[in-house]
Amino acid sequence: MANKGQQPPYLHLAELTASQFLDIWKHFDADGNGYIEDKELESFFSQLEIARRGAGVDPSNAAFKEKMTEFMQKFDKNKDGRIEMSELAQILPTEENFLLCFRQFVGSSAEFMAAWRKYDTDRSGFIEANELKGFLSDLLKKANRHYDDQKLQEYTQTILKMFDLNGDGKLGLSEMARLLPVQENFLLKFQGVKLTAEQFNAIFTFYDKDGNGYIDEQELEALLKDLYEKNHKEVDTKSLTGYKQSIMALSDGGKLYRSELEIVLCREPML
Repeated sequence: MANKGQQPPYLHLAELTASQFLDIWKHFDADGNGYIEDKELESFFSQLEIARRGAGVDPSNAAFKEKMTEFMQKFDKNKDGRIEMSELAQILPTEENFLLCFRQFVGSSAEFMAAWRKYDTDRSGFIEANELKGFLSDLLKKANRHYDDQKLQEYTQTILKMFDLNGDGKLGLSEMARLLPVQENFLLKFQGVKLTAEQFNAIFTFYDKDGNGYIDEQELEALLKDLYEKNHKEVDTKSLTGYKQSIMALSDGGKLYRSELEIVLCREPML
């Protein structure tokens, strides 16, 4: 539930800075689970209505509930009944909306994985603060956005605050992938099939028949099918091909090494 006794910040503003957007997100995502949902969602919509209309609202009123339903139909893109950060970015007028700017820069999961490969320069499985700054700089250039060093630093720090959930100053792949449009975030599809280190080692060793430390595209497809069947999850051929292509963007000349696949499939990549 949103913080009691504290006015929600900035909802009345015509335009928000990146850091103001973050403050609003933190206010309403009070439990920090990455979504505004249930009572948090009702509180958010109620306060948004007050800010925009300048008058009180009654959440128990039928007209309020109907308006909230219409609001969710418009903005809840993946129809899961809750608002995630990328959806909030569509609702609130954020200055130089850098979340939407990111979408223009990396429009598909395959492009995202290729960008990840470029900026995870030390192939650690993380993008650290200095690597993130380069990533955002290229993002803004490609989107023809003018910025100075101070603005770039603000964006870098804001992205870190938004997505660096454990506060270690670096972003894992699944954290960065939250910037992707919901329908393109193929990593969400693997949430229910994340492996422990032991499970991952066993399945990778099984498909790496010759023990050379990498698998190819065909072996990856067989591995993914196996993973879905074992977890009793259905996946169609088109989706499977998309997931495979996205993951292969991490490969080195068609060779997908253990450490790259581990980033995608493991709960906690082994350091």
